[in-house]
Amino acid sequence: MRCPFCAHEDSQVKDSRPSEDGAAIRRRRQCEGCGARFTTFERVQLRDLTVVKKDGKRQPFDRRKLERSIELACRKRDILPERIDKLISGIQRQLETQGDDVAVDRIGEAVMAGLKALDHVAYIRFASVYKDFSEPQDFTEIAESVEAAPNDPKPDRLL
Repeated sequence: MRCPFCAHEDSQVKDSRPSEDGAAIRRRRQCEGCGARFTTFERVQLRDLTVVKKDGKRQPFDRRKLERSIELACRKRDILPERIDKLISGIQRQLETQGDDVAVDRIGEAVMAGLKALDHVAYIRFASVYKDFSEPQDFTEIAESVEAAPNDPKPDRLL
């Protein structure tokens, strides 16, 4: 593993353990060149996903993009990072079981379903961008749909 500080090619694993959600292995490493310590994560990847955009363009699935959009929706909300990571891992696993090509709409709908079960404010934030809200009425409609939805004591299976 290349050191992120000095770009030395070799590092030594000092500690390995499962992540909080059990979906990854967390490894603590030390660079053999500069001695700096850093953390890496090793995740299971069932297949290489390709995202099919609305205009037909195709690009490789990027977990970091999914993480950024969900974290932005959850910003300044009282949500444990472990729950957010579990949601992201659940969405990725769900997408990987559906085939090699995934429509961008399917990703958006999976995120909305997960956020709705996790936090209503984060759900509305994400929906406002995903559904491209342009009028205040759009917010009212989605807020009313959240209020009308029955409270499910069991969170969505993605959590």
